[in-house]
Amino acid sequence: MVKRPDTMGYFGKFGGRFVSELLLGALEDLEKSYLQFRKSGQKELNRMLSEYGGRPSRLYYAANLSQKWGAKIYLKREDMNHTGSHKINNVIGQGLLTRFMGKKRIIAETGAGQHGVAAATIGALMGFETVVYMGKEDMRRQELNVFRMNLLGTKVIGSGDENGTLRDAVNDALRDWAHNADHTHYLVGSVIGPHPFPWIVRELQSVIGKETRAQIVKAEGRLPDALFACVGGGSNSMGMFYPFLGDKEVRKYGVEAGGKSMKSGEHAAALEAGSPGILHGALTYLVQDKEGMISPVHSVSAGLDYPGVGPEHSYLKENGDVQYVPVSDKETIAAFQELSLAEGIIPALESAHAIAYAKKWVAEYTDKNPGQEPMIVINLSGRGDKDVHEVKDILSGT
Repeated sequence: MVKRPDTMGYFGKFGGRFVSELLLGALEDLEKSYLQFRKSGQKELNRMLSEYGGRPSRLYYAANLSQKWGAKIYLKREDMNHTGSHKINNVIGQGLLTRFMGKKRIIAETGAGQHGVAAATIGALMGFETVVYMGKEDMRRQELNVFRMNLLGTKVIGSGDENGTLRDAVNDALRDWAHNADHTHYLVGSVIGPHPFPWIVRELQSVIGKETRAQIVKAEGRLPDALFACVGGGSNSMGMFYPFLGDKEVRKYGVEAGGKSMKSGEHAAALEAGSPGILHGALTYLVQDKEGMISPVHSVSAGLDYPGVGPEHSYLKENGDVQYVPVSDKETIAAFQELSLAEGIIPALESAHAIAYAKKWVAEYTDKNPGQEPMIVINLSGRGDKDVHEVKDILSGT
């Protein structure tokens, strides 16, 4: 377990700060400010996570799904947080950090819109001027979240061409920050980007795993056999896995977007099918060609439609601490429907990836261990209201 990256921002060989000189000073100032804030601001952060964010989130025993699959299945209900996902944990912390630094403007990138909505929410609460960059294709897929951000007073700017996604949004946010860092904080939404962002976001999201650990021991008297969480940039999964990294008996599965197939351009599984390279200021696993050019990616979920992954996930992959696996769009849609029907809980498409692989894992486990009932936790990172229209179109063939 790496409590924090080294002085150059590396987790093993992954991470770092591959940015222009325009941003080096801003990143160094951010690191210094965060080190001061984490000493003085924890009490206020805890208060806001509870009173505003809705923490602790529930650990829910999915009795119907458990009976159907032949396992004890718990869901960490991040979908019940204010704004409907795990993203609120990070934006509350970074919002307080922005205020601590004395800055009046925040910018953010967003894919599925959940981080954008959370950033817009904290911008409204704390009185920040807020701008969110969002790929134009994601704006089409997540039209409702665009309206929610506008309703909260945030300006949403389309990134890329008509096929623009999260990668394009991060590009534009970094350009904005490079020119406005003196009065603007870039509220990064995942464990991506140059140091210290992957470390800051992991620290703020690790509340998920800390709560889960205490809740499952209270409920079952022991740790789970396995944890499952989706991985795009990787903040919800890092938040879940990190407090369990010292527990080798707890298997951990990060589930990537297998898309339509594992052919180039039809998936977004950087850890399964990618290779190390540099993107958005960090060395990490990327979906790229032999010449090092970023390849097109695809996922049914806008939040996983990203050609890279947080550098600490790359470190955990090579260390063997976490196993990363892809799940297809088809399997994801089936899991989306199954949880809805079995438990009356509509999951985000991102979360449905974790549900889909957990089902496969349970089936394999029970085949190999007849008569044994595994006990698992799935991180339900967000709710699926935002995805209902898209799934409706997919199921109707439109």
